[in-house]
Amino acid sequence: MTKTTVYLDNAATTKISDNVLNAMMPYLKEGYGNASSIYSLGRESAIALNKAREQAAKAFGCEQREVFFTSGGSEGDNWAIKGVAHMMAAKGKKHIITSVFEHHAVLHSLDALKKEGFEVTYLPVYSNGIVKVEDLKNAIREDTALVTIMYANNEIGTIQPIAEIGAVCKEKGVIFHTDAVQAFGNVPINVKEQNIDILSISGHKIHAMKGTGAIYINKSIRLAPFIDGGQQESGKRAGTENVAGIVGLGVAMTDAVEGLAAKNEKLKKFQTRIIDALSPIEKSHLNGDRNQRLCNNVNFSFEGCEGEALLLQLDLKGIAASSGSACTSGSLDPSHVLLAIGLPHEVAHGSLRISMSDMTTEEDVDTLLNVLPEIIKKLRSMSPLWEHIQKGETFKIK
Repeated sequence: MTKTTVYLDNAATTKISDNVLNAMMPYLKEGYGNASSIYSLGRESAIALNKAREQAAKAFGCEQREVFFTSGGSEGDNWAIKGVAHMMAAKGKKHIITSVFEHHAVLHSLDALKKEGFEVTYLPVYSNGIVKVEDLKNAIREDTALVTIMYANNEIGTIQPIAEIGAVCKEKGVIFHTDAVQAFGNVPINVKEQNIDILSISGHKIHAMKGTGAIYINKSIRLAPFIDGGQQESGKRAGTENVAGIVGLGVAMTDAVEGLAAKNEKLKKFQTRIIDALSPIEKSHLNGDRNQRLCNNVNFSFEGCEGEALLLQLDLKGIAASSGSACTSGSLDPSHVLLAIGLPHEVAHGSLRISMSDMTTEEDVDTLLNVLPEIIKKLRSMSPLWEHIQKGETFKIK
């Protein structure tokens, strides 16, 4: 079995950093006390939680009392969307605005609310994968309760005009939530300056452990408790806290913010190199805007190739990446994100997402670019459609 030597699927999850692991270890062994206990072992855990909350608040640009720890991005999205919807429904507002290519944690939460009688407007994202602020202005109504637009797309990495969207929502008196799972640690974020009311992130995207996350909720928004029970998280999310995980998350958030400039300087060079190397390949297409995207993201479609086959061939070479097609979920349907930006089904099935982190090296990029063109050539030689595609006899990009 070929060992994975090049990891380029950091948008899916990241490796725990040494800083995070070292910070967590004392609370996995000696400092195991329940933070709600009054004896010294418990108080030490409570102090550690407070420090992590302080780190998270500083990273968000908010007050400590506006930070709540969660199990990850999906929980944060559910809490934000369903919590705001039910709060505003009591005021007669049951209209929600989102985009067509949100993460399923958002889309499925909205599907559940539609069954309760809520109405949802889905904004288009066009071929560049970016929401137009004018579309949002035109969609807001008197009964609009919430706008939820992701900060950066998880598949194609396009960055949305978040500050402008937040300003429109603020002017109209509409609550604005953003899923910043992919964005945090990749772009500068300040919730106050960018007019964000609620923001959710996940720890395992920034070198913290899986099962950790945080949500910022503006102190003026009084959401109902997400989990009933004890008084943890100011009575909003019951359950004994994951002290070690939260401590690691606080460190990861601090490291992500402090190392952002250096990381992006390095990854921008890698991104440019990859795009410049893959663009000349016949019938290849960069998905999403070239410039307004996360520095760690490259997403290409290669006509005449299946995404699943690309991943398997890369895996044989020790390279881990991901595809826009939903092969890993057992579905034959292509990515809803790629369909939303206008790709035909056949082209969307042949996508490859390369996502880097600050742990990515130049040698990793060398390895990818040494093997990927030959893999594409090999797969196309096996495709019964490739000759027809070359002649333009099948589908075209919209």
